Order: sequence, then C-alpha cells, then structure tokens
Amino acid sequence: MITLRHSNERGHANYGWLDTKHSFSFGDYYDPEHMGVSVLRVINDDQIEPNSGFDTHGHRDMEILTYVIEGAIEHKDSQGNRQILNAGEFQLMSAGSGIYHSEYNPSQTQTLRLLQIWIKPNRFGEQPGYQQKAFGKQSGFTSIVTPEGLDGTLSIKQDARLYQLILEPNSNAKIDTDFDRKLYVHHVSGEQLHVNNVLLHAGDGAQLDAQSDVEFVNKSSEPIVALVFDLP
Repeated sequence: MITLRHSNERGHANYGWLDTKHSFSFGDYYDPEHMGVSVLRVINDDQIEPNSGFDTHGHRDMEILTYVIEGAIEHKDSQGNRQILNAGEFQLMSAGSGIYHSEYNPSQTQTLRLLQIWIKPNRFGEQPGYQQKAFGKQSGFTSIVTPEGLDGTLSIKQDARLYQLILEPNSNAKIDTDFDRKLYVHHVSGEQLHVNNVLLHAGDGAQLDAQSDVEFVNKSSEPIVALVFDLP
C-alpha cells in the first residue's frame, strides 16, 4: 500500500523571516491524520531569509536531522559545537538528556533552505551528541543514517535508516526491505519521481506499507533527489 502526501496539502506558515511547510503536525499546524509515520515525527521544509534564524532553544530526547538544500546554516549548541553546514551536508543532533542550540543563516544575500527532521529515539536521557557529514552526490542510494553508524554513516538512537537517493535522467534504482517495516519517501527536488508506478512531484511524500521490493524511476530530463526512510 502506498499513501501519498501531496506537497500542497502540507501545513504552511510564513513569519516573514521563515517560510515553512510541515509534512506532519507541528507548532500551530495540527492535523490528527498526519502525526508522523512510525518513529518519524517531523519533516519541515524551511526557507530562512538572510541574516535570520532560530534563536537559542532547547530539545530533549529527540534525534534531530538537518539536511541543507540551498545556502548554508550556522549551528551553535550548549555542548560547545559551532559549525557551518553547507548545501548537501547532513547533521544529526541527539538531544538526549537536554541540549540548547541556535540555527542561523549567516548570509547577507542568500536564502537558506533546509529540511528539519525529527525521529523519536529508543533510548532516553543519554548524553547529547553531535554529528555532521557531507556524503557527496553519487547516483543511486547512499546510506546516511544507521543505528550502528556503519561505514561512516551517522549513528542514530533508533532502529531506523535514512538513504539519499539521486537518480540521473532516465534511470532507476531498487531497494529491498522487510515486509513488516515502513518506508517513507520525501521527494526533495527534480521533476517527476515514480515509486512503484506512483507519481511524486517535488515536495510530495509517500508512505509505503507492506512492501518488500520498491522501484524508483526518473523518466524526466533532470536529476532527482529524494530521501528514503526505513522505519520500524
């Protein structure tokens, strides 16, 4: 079964400095039919104006992923981390027993666009942690997050995996997963992405239940980027 979440159905808020779209209930946007998928709780598509950002605020017991699509973000946290993430980079912050951080667009001219992703952990009250890495732009599936941090991936406190999928024009890729797990696909950029013959446009999401062999096809003339979550 494949359930589509169309881009134009997402929650939306514009605060001037922040234009944000919510795949699932978040902040002032509440929809009991869209509270997340399995342990995946938040996918926010944020556009942040130059010289703007989120002031220092706190989190606890949440695995928080940031994926920069355009521009760069400056991160500071109470663990002493101060980093710049550029377009294409991933960050995983394990909030654990509690962490404070700020996120800022340091550019004076360029809008920052990122995905903010929250995944519920399966271990609580542990020491907060910070990881950051660029995984390149190779075609096909690239492992980004695993529970064990295998092969240079980011290590998450949950039985969940994240893949970056890049499909060149007129190409396809397949992924196998256990029948009793869930997949969630977020189409980041590009034209039309076919997931087992179901059509997605940029910004769309798709929840896949009881699927063991999934094919992704790009029939368009430009590359496609998507994120694929493998969830318990």
